[in-house]
Amino acid sequence: MPHLLFYLLTMLAAAPLAAAPLVAVDVGHGLVDSGAISARGRSEFEFNRQFATVLGRALEQRQIAVRRVNFAGDIGSLQERPQQAAGSDFFLSVHHDSISPDWLQFWDWDGSEASYTEVKRGFGLFVSAQNPDLASSLRCASTIGAVLRRNGFTPSSWHGRKHLAADGLNGVWYYDNLVVLYRTTLPAVLFEAGVIKHREEELELLDPQRQARMADAVATGIAACLFVTGKSVRD
Repeated sequence: MPHLLFYLLTMLAAAPLAAAPLVAVDVGHGLVDSGAISARGRSEFEFNRQFATVLGRALEQRQIAVRRVNFAGDIGSLQERPQQAAGSDFFLSVHHDSISPDWLQFWDWDGSEASYTEVKRGFGLFVSAQNPDLASSLRCASTIGAVLRRNGFTPSSWHGRKHLAADGLNGVWYYDNLVVLYRTTLPAVLFEAGVIKHREEELELLDPQRQARMADAVATGIAACLFVTGKSVRD
């Protein structure tokens, strides 16, 4: 993978800027189902939307068009997300991770009892073997993971407890039954930016400079995958 990443980044530097790809960026969860709750009581949806906003700008800086899905948090069904992404070249669903209740501890936060973990942190990328273009999904996920690692971010090995590794070194795992990954007509990846139940990582995930570095890495990985392969469902 290091040699492939070097090749993709080298080719990206020389790639023409014509025929820019279109990437659908989906904000996981919403106003009704807000997802996991962080160690300090913040909803996952808030984390997802904040990072997706930064990522959208980073993609546009690379001449990649962005289709924003569920930024208002009002999509009513999981099936509607890939439907809104139809016609794009790539679909990325942005999430933040939690942990099973068995591994939670409790502390007093702002006068109330809140739960947290000390055993799980790091990013994760998920693909579905049922996706109609698994090869492209996996190639893009591995490239994103490799660029993230190159920029100092660490994938979580914790997902290996429940999921088969697709590219464990770069934090890519199979999650075959995720609706947003297989009920689509295009390559799709779900990105867990980090573990909001981890007290230290939660604060890191809220840091604007770190968000910008992570978004830059994810956008670089997507660009390397899409520009170099020249894949476009709109050609």
